[in-house]
Amino acid sequence: MTIKATDVKNLREKTGLGMMECKKALEEANGDLEEAITNLRKNSALKAEKKSSRTAVEGVISAKKSQKGIIFTEVNCETDFVAKDEHFLDFCQNALDYAFENSTKENFLEVVSEGMEEQRMSLVQKIGENIIIRNVREISGEVSDFYIHSNKKIAAGVTLIKGNENLAKDIAMHIAATNPLVLSPSDLDKDYISKEREIFMSQVEGEDKPQEIIEKMVEGKLNKQLSDVSLLKQPFVKDPSKTIETLLSESGSEIENFVRLEVGEGIEVEKKDFAEEVKSQLEG
Repeated sequence: MTIKATDVKNLREKTGLGMMECKKALEEANGDLEEAITNLRKNSALKAEKKSSRTAVEGVISAKKSQKGIIFTEVNCETDFVAKDEHFLDFCQNALDYAFENSTKENFLEVVSEGMEEQRMSLVQKIGENIIIRNVREISGEVSDFYIHSNKKIAAGVTLIKGNENLAKDIAMHIAATNPLVLSPSDLDKDYISKEREIFMSQVEGEDKPQEIIEKMVEGKLNKQLSDVSLLKQPFVKDPSKTIETLLSESGSEIENFVRLEVGEGIEVEKKDFAEEVKSQLEG
């Protein structure tokens, strides 16, 4: 059977194991996630059910310009200490270089994960932490540049039609700082807009105002929210008197693609109350 990439991703996040190992486990379990986890545990590939302390949510993001645009890699580990380790950083650079050499291939993440698996396993043995190549992304365009924050945990890239690299760099820094959801309000999902409208409507419920005034208030709040999460409508961080849209217009440029990555984004971490955990151990 065909194994979906989303299922492989879910198993990786639950186990901290490599892509190919997770794909093989799902194939053997006919796509059943829980059965795959059980089989991995039986085979000692997964020694214990994943705990929050073993979740690989730290790490670094790396980037490199390619002939087509920009390549990004996100490599995760368990602790910030390891994220600064020279062996881990060397592995991150090797993963980026491998991605650069194989950027024309389909199933980009799978190709890089498979090609780096031997190195990854060797580093896991050496360091003693889960290490995962979680993201490999490429954006293409005529003019491109990227920004990586000093902690290597947030990165952004942008490609432009016309314009120059300095402008692309400035907009990439802006994206890293503001985290826009979309390019333009028209790109927002209808469900998102409906949910936001519902939230704003609930905030003005019970106000002693005519219905038409309430509706105008809600639409005003909604329009501001849609602008706040849309890149083109955001005030430029280096000059808030201009929006990104104005900045582009002045230079005769357009944004072709953009991306923002943050280490560990979207991974759920179990939060524990340390005092309660100690208490339960004393009582038990």
